[in-house]
Amino acid sequence: MKAVFDGTTVRCGRDGQALYEQGGFGRREKDGLRLAPQEALYLLHRGKIEIDGSDFDRLLAAFAQAANVLRSYLVYRDIRERGYAVQTGPHDFRIFKRGQRPGKGESVYLVRVVSERDPILFSELIHEVTTAHNMRKQYVLAVVDDEDELTYYEVKIQNLPEVSPPLNYPPVAGVPAGKSVMVKIPVGSAFEQTWFGSRFDESRLLFSPLETFYLASEGVLSVTASEKSVSAEEIFSRACESDREFAHKATVYSDLRKKGYVPKTGYKFGHHFRVYSGGKAHSEMLVHAMETGAGLPMSTISRSVRLAHSVKKKMLFGCVYSSGIQYVEFARIKL
Repeated sequence: MKAVFDGTTVRCGRDGQALYEQGGFGRREKDGLRLAPQEALYLLHRGKIEIDGSDFDRLLAAFAQAANVLRSYLVYRDIRERGYAVQTGPHDFRIFKRGQRPGKGESVYLVRVVSERDPILFSELIHEVTTAHNMRKQYVLAVVDDEDELTYYEVKIQNLPEVSPPLNYPPVAGVPAGKSVMVKIPVGSAFEQTWFGSRFDESRLLFSPLETFYLASEGVLSVTASEKSVSAEEIFSRACESDREFAHKATVYSDLRKKGYVPKTGYKFGHHFRVYSGGKAHSEMLVHAMETGAGLPMSTISRSVRLAHSVKKKMLFGCVYSSGIQYVEFARIKL
């Protein structure tokens, strides 16, 4: 099938309508069909169209003046060869159910193409995922690594439900012990039932800085140093001096506790928290707290997801906003 390249766009005449009808390629126009760069490259490479004076290499070079065309084409080709009809936009691609196409079917995925080196800004990501959810589509990140191999991630906003109501804890008093606080509490107390503190001896518990601040903020724990009462605000300030991540960690910790989850340190997994629910013996999630406006390289997210999956846990990022916390889950998928 003959096509024409005018230096910016590839178009087919009226006979190009067959490409749209049979495979969902292109956008219909009055006098034919307009092809997106990825579609034109794919069809030319597969021998479905011919362009006078231009072969695949020349067309790719012409389109490559725009950013990331090769990366986008690699994803487009992979999705097409998996048997899906694909159309550009919104985001980068819409993917239709197998056997369906534009005009006669429904798209199920919205796809954003990124490289392993791209920064993922969570505020932008959350906006796009929310848009996809409102359109009843799954949001997918298609990641192209430095060797041009592809990995797909489904991204969801998780509204963590309340798993158990918070317990009523008896008021307790403690004293600083390094960065922790030591409290006289016997074995088997309500605190240990919900995994607060680490046992120092048969009569004492050590509360971590996060536990200390949370319990002090809730009016359960009073701390005294040199015969002076230490307020929750002072505990927070001192913790921030030695831990620059404490503020957003504390916000996420508090939210999880109030929903009935048990967040414990996720240090061994390289994240802020491993999270338990419903009295289960094994943690189900790894949660990393993110401050407002923060982002991470895609390579860092990829390592996090792979580690979480290897230990059979979900990988969530808790993003702190003035309106609350958005929990963003990443999971590898096969299309």
